[in-house]
Amino acid sequence: MNDGLFGSDWNPATVMNTTNAVYIIASVLFILGMKRLAHPSTARRGNQMAAVAMLMAVVVTLIDRQIVQVPWIIIGVIVGAAIGLTLARRVQMTAMPQLVAVFNGFGGAASALVASAELVRETDRVDDVAAVTIMASTIIGGVTLTGSFIAFGKLQGFVASRPVLLPGRNYINAVLLAAAIAIAIFLVFEPDTLAAFAVMGIIALALGVLLVIPVGGADMPVVVALLNSYSGLAAAATGFVLGNNMLIIAGSLVGASGLILTRIMTKAMNRSLANVMLGGFGVEDGGGAAAGGAVEQRPVRSVSAEDVALVLSYARSVIVVPGYGLAVAQAQHAVRELADELKGRGTSVKYAIHPVAGRMPGHMNVLLAEANVPYDELKDLDEINSEFDRTDVAIVIGANDVTNPAARTDPASPIFGMPILNVDNANAVVVLKRSMASGFAGVENELFFLEKTMMFFGDARASVEGLVREVKAL
Repeated sequence: MNDGLFGSDWNPATVMNTTNAVYIIASVLFILGMKRLAHPSTARRGNQMAAVAMLMAVVVTLIDRQIVQVPWIIIGVIVGAAIGLTLARRVQMTAMPQLVAVFNGFGGAASALVASAELVRETDRVDDVAAVTIMASTIIGGVTLTGSFIAFGKLQGFVASRPVLLPGRNYINAVLLAAAIAIAIFLVFEPDTLAAFAVMGIIALALGVLLVIPVGGADMPVVVALLNSYSGLAAAATGFVLGNNMLIIAGSLVGASGLILTRIMTKAMNRSLANVMLGGFGVEDGGGAAAGGAVEQRPVRSVSAEDVALVLSYARSVIVVPGYGLAVAQAQHAVRELADELKGRGTSVKYAIHPVAGRMPGHMNVLLAEANVPYDELKDLDEINSEFDRTDVAIVIGANDVTNPAARTDPASPIFGMPILNVDNANAVVVLKRSMASGFAGVENELFFLEKTMMFFGDARASVEGLVREVKAL
């Protein structure tokens, strides 16, 4: 008699049906939660729904499988909630990709460990189907673990953000992958050969490092999205190992959404996934600064807050282009205040959002939503690009590669072909930056050197606050 979920007085069929019912409810909450994430006004509630679904799935699984006693479940929930709450409050939006990378790594590790434990526990009774899913979960989980932590290191600055291109790296990776698959096939028929299983796991860990280390910092958000998909696939494979429907559903949702996100990002950068993983972005020949050559010193037009305020006072239409610099300076509230002041004077204000502005898709949307910027003022690349021709002033705040005209005109540039915001078509351009430093791609932005461009140097938040004061004073 199963005495897991409701005790020994319940028959096994009732317990199983009740557990599956809870899993179905949790799955529906996951799906509805993801749907609500599509709009800032409902995203908070969607996140809460998904969190409740995960809590239901974890608690029911632990109780039903009699993994730990109820007091330990309560303790685990409290400790986990405390850690999650601390991270949610302390981790800045600019560091969110790093946090996602760490979560991906832990997810991959958990899947690999659970699958490994199942193989050790059931060595003599593992059938072929279970063996295949165990091997898949272990390989994908291992790659996800080390790959995610290399991605975290590159984003955080612990590991060099520039590509590390080992000689013959593609051949090495191909050989290691073939070896891992060959060992996995062998283990399907001989699952009790634990030494071979350990070798396969080590190869998977090495592959994670070797696949991510050649990728430059500019492409790291794409890699994080892909690794997120990997963590979901590993979880789904583990779900098949355990016969856990909830894990299969949740893993499939994560895997599919991660692949969709990866596709969106590569399309926005006009790069294939193979180009991201194998190209060494930022070190191509002819890539100017990215190629390691000396940067030509060219004059730019530097202006003050008073100069910019005067230009804005005559503008009838303004487009704000937010980027990573806005996120670093936490300037979103100051930008909203400036926009409100301009709109009070009859100026039209819109925001141009590039899919890869910042360090992850939706980064700018979340920041601006935090400052209560009306959602209908946020326009994506396809919506806004045709409007720059009719715009008096474009204000670029920390956005670099996504506004670089070289993407359209310079075939030798590493960002050539990437869809960009047509900021250079506006009548006047104001660029807020700390310095003339290049963006993630490591190339100079040709926008900075146009006659119509005004460079307003300084911290973005302080600069925008200064603009607000000057505009109010006019």
